Amino acid sequence: MSDGMNKVILFGNLGSDPELRYSSSGTAILHFRMATNESFLDRNRDLTQRTEWHSIAMFGPRAEGLARVLTKGAGVIIEGALRTSCYEKDGVKRYRTEIHARDLHFTGSGPRMQEMPPSLHEPDESFVPEEVNPLADEPPVVDERPAAASTARSHRRRAAASAHRTPLPEIEPYPH
Repeated sequence: MSDGMNKVILFGNLGSDPELRYSSSGTAILHFRMATNESFLDRNRDLTQRTEWHSIAMFGPRAEGLARVLTKGAGVIIEGALRTSCYEKDGVKRYRTEIHARDLHFTGSGPRMQEMPPSLHEPDESFVPEEVNPLADEPPVVDERPAAASTARSHRRRAAASAHRTPLPEIEPYPH
């Protein structure tokens, strides 16, 4: 028997300000409701909109940080998994399904996104790892292989490919 997959991705807006609580062990738990909207044509070819409401829970230190910046109406993308729990109220067994969020991304929409610090809703372009910085001081690598008899088209392909090559370490030529 193979393992299944429980993955949910939602794109929508917060329906209210989130609520931060702590478990008895001290773990932060952030709860909020999220609305997703769907537009479709019904049988009469009329445009119909439907709104679904989802209960979201996020745990740990990230939940504490997000509690300070998430507000009602903020546009977010949530990635997580469905969890169903069972409880009894007034002698009646009830079930609750919620999404346990693992990741949250801001979409840049919502009423208060302009008030947030840029570091929370825009990528930090000042940090670029050294490995990806182009080396302007080094000359381009030239393919020094002997030209074979081929068409002009393959010469162009070979020249374009060699412009993107990195230098290889020196090796001994193959003895003939």
